[in-house]
Amino acid sequence: MKAKMLTYTKQDSPVHRLTGATKLIIFAVWSVSAMITYDTRCLLLMLLFSLAVFRISRVRFQDYAFVLYFILIFFLLNHIAIFAFSPLEGTRIYGTRHDLLHLAGRYTLTAEQLFYQFNIALKYAVVIPMALLFLLTTDPSEFAASLNRVGVNYKIAYSVSLALRYIPDIQQDYENISFSAQARGIDISRKEKLPKRLKNIVSILLPLILTSIERIEKISTAMELRGFGTGRGRTWYQARPFTRSDYAALCLMVGIAAAATIITFYDGSRFYSIF
Repeated sequence: MKAKMLTYTKQDSPVHRLTGATKLIIFAVWSVSAMITYDTRCLLLMLLFSLAVFRISRVRFQDYAFVLYFILIFFLLNHIAIFAFSPLEGTRIYGTRHDLLHLAGRYTLTAEQLFYQFNIALKYAVVIPMALLFLLTTDPSEFAASLNRVGVNYKIAYSVSLALRYIPDIQQDYENISFSAQARGIDISRKEKLPKRLKNIVSILLPLILTSIERIEKISTAMELRGFGTGRGRTWYQARPFTRSDYAALCLMVGIAAAATIITFYDGSRFYSIF
């Protein structure tokens, strides 16, 4: 069975029916709004909204599970790094200090630091579902048309489209090479020791990289022979006009962003404090 991970799957849901340009604008506005605010109330409401939208999109967990686990690893490393390099950042921001546990040296766990890093965790939790949703519900060709529609050069937009389009092909190549290697006795299962598994995985990745490079050369040659890039612009087969649903979604997004901005800055600071 062909691998399906972080790739577009056509479905009939309210999110899938929105145009790529609408989803791109919504994702950009949503991300900026989430990054600006440190108001816990706004972030919690935005998190609930993003999870509700994710629910109605009918996206399957197996389509993004691996990427989600990968993101969570970096998420954990980021929190460790924040505490390691600035253990009293929360105290500096909120202007108070409530010590909970002294660890060693200058490292003291404070309630302010926990609250500060909790807000950072909320930011990730707000943005990640929307980012995954955007990738999983937008056709690559339509995504390229959307990028070009908002001002991105069509050559760059088409390159992004090709990269997204060949994700499932690369996954399939990896599976094929992996099965061939396992047939020759190269074990990458959990039965093998970790150093040996990593070495065997590298032996699979090398032919995968070479195969990908060969595919890139073929695509580049084919595009050059067809005169791609000689014109100042191009039309898009997958481009769609805005509908009432798109305008309604955009208005809703603008309303949420405006409300979040007002609530965040009404007292002159974007940091909401419970202390």
